[in-house]
Amino acid sequence: MNQEPTTLYKLMVLYMLNCVNFPLTTAQIAEFILDRDYTNFLTLQTVFSDLTETGLAQSKTILNRTQLSLTDEGKNTLHYFENRISDAIKDDIREYFTAHRLELRNESSIQGDYYKLVNGEFEAQLVAKDKDVDLVGIRLSVPTEELAASICDNWQKKNKEIYRYLTEQLF
Repeated sequence: MNQEPTTLYKLMVLYMLNCVNFPLTTAQIAEFILDRDYTNFLTLQTVFSDLTETGLAQSKTILNRTQLSLTDEGKNTLHYFENRISDAIKDDIREYFTAHRLELRNESSIQGDYYKLVNGEFEAQLVAKDKDVDLVGIRLSVPTEELAASICDNWQKKNKEIYRYLTEQLF
């Protein structure tokens, strides 16, 4: 069956979003698709844009990450056209999620970003979520951008230990 390649890429993204019960970042989807040479970066960006503009996926930018989730219209579209995705590609996607599900979920649920305050200091904003529920949110004001960036990096690496420490001390 001959089909427009971007149609296949759109269906692949919809299929990926349907395989998980949490949003995926555009970077996570891109890692899978680009690492396997399904398409190039520019085409994939067009696919993301087309999916959100047509209402098949919902885009939400949280702190420094753009997350995509499947809309009802996207689910319906996938239901009708899923057969256009080869079994080999579906297997590849399922294997990827089997191997990386925990890592992908953690990346989507642990967020850290910083911005400059009017007084010249920087504020690091750190969030840990489970599905759509904020488990913890922390804001720290620091004197330098480098320190704020370091705090966000360390939050990505040490969030479990920090959360555990907070709950042990506060409960």
